[in-house]
This record gives sequence, structure tokens and C-alpha cells, in this order.
Amino acid sequence: MPKTPYRTAAPPGATADDVEAAFYEALQASDLDQLMACWADDDEIVCVLPGGPRVTGAPAIRAAFERMFSLGAIRAEPQRVRKIETMTTSVHSVIERVEITLSEGPHQSWVVATNVYLKTAQGWRLAAHHASPGTQQRAEVTEHGRLLH
Repeated sequence: MPKTPYRTAAPPGATADDVEAAFYEALQASDLDQLMACWADDDEIVCVLPGGPRVTGAPAIRAAFERMFSLGAIRAEPQRVRKIETMTTSVHSVIERVEITLSEGPHQSWVVATNVYLKTAQGWRLAAHHASPGTQQRAEVTEHGRLLH
């Protein structure tokens, strides 16, 4: 099922940061429609979820998140965001602190992700999300090889 192209990811005049906030809010709420509204309306959008294959296009990305949401809510919070920005592109490198509920209770994990936003006719939209499994120790080594406390 294709995304609804006219649903807004964020209010008019929103920044790439606003769309990123909407993306993570939708992820935490398991709101598939809102999550897909964050994506660019382009056949070449791409997503790699931790440990998963590369998927391209809105229908495949929607299906991947739908499978992920079927397992339960995912609380992912972006931390230590690093950005490279131009007038039409914004690349965000984030450490995601992820909390999931397993049968034995809550479990915390870390994900290293890159989010690429493009300024489109509809405003800023996500064009690529690439996430890899991480560890807390690796998440703490972030700036020029220095250990952060």
C-alpha cells in the first residue's frame, strides 16, 4: 500500500530536525502512516533496519516497518546527533537508544543510524535511513575516538 502523499510529516516551514522528530515520534507510537509521511515521495528512497536487508521504495519500506511494528512498540530515542547541512540536504548521524520489551522485561540496546533528508516541493523529507546494531560501549566512543562519559 503506497503512502499518502499529502499527509504532512511536520508543519509548513518545518526543518529537517522537525521531520526527524516526527519520524522518531511515529516510530515510538507505531504510527505507520505518520512514519511514511516523513519519507520523500520518490521511488529511490532506501532503508536498512538493523541486521536487515536494503529495501527501496515506499511499499517495501512500509512493509518492513509494518513487520517491525507487529512485534510491539519500539522506543527509540536519537542521541548525540551530528549533522552536515546544505540548503537542500541534511545528513544526520545519530546514536539511537532503543528500549524493547521482551518476555523477561525491558531491554535496552544501541543502534548507530544515518538519516538523510532532502528539501523537496513538499518540504524536508527523509530519503534514506540506514541503521546498524551497536553496543553501549561503541555508542560512547563517538568524538574523534575519545571515550565520552
